[in-house]
Amino acid sequence: MRSSAAGSGFVLLDTLIAVALLIAVASGVVHLFAISVAETRAARERTIATVLAAGRLEQLRGLAWDYVPAPPGGPALPRSDWVTDLSVDPPGVSGTGLMETPPGTLDTNTRGAVDYLDARGRWVGSGGSPPASAAYIRRWAIRALPANPADAVVLQVLVTPVAQERRRLSARRLWTGEDVLLTTVRARTAR
Repeated sequence: MRSSAAGSGFVLLDTLIAVALLIAVASGVVHLFAISVAETRAARERTIATVLAAGRLEQLRGLAWDYVPAPPGGPALPRSDWVTDLSVDPPGVSGTGLMETPPGTLDTNTRGAVDYLDARGRWVGSGGSPPASAAYIRRWAIRALPANPADAVVLQVLVTPVAQERRRLSARRLWTGEDVLLTTVRARTAR
């Protein structure tokens, strides 16, 4: 009788140890799953932000910035788009095109150099502050290249998730790891 009582005590102890191990392993798996979900969400946001930045950069690169052939014997004349407004959808003709943007356009919402997009990348507005449906803020800056200001511009596009922008402002930081910044140089070319 004594041996069966001792044996059942060991079975209970073995069961408790097994349950404790199972709980420890399960909590580790749940933690890894939570990390995986958060990283997948962040990767999806960065991918969308990269596509949105690349799209605006291509629109800027598509604006006129070249030379127009002159009459025979004359020099080619520079041609620049100074009127396209990319902050509206579809692009309008009351903007600044490839004119140099004011300093700080990548850090603040500057009219004519910012627009807002929803979670699927659809345009939802422009202006000083994002509408409620905005998920991303897209800002751009245009600067003359110091080495060749008449014939080359630096184009930059920054896309930030709206939620990240709020955290950035409250922490008083310039940019965060969630931002996507693309930069290129556009040189004036002959046609």
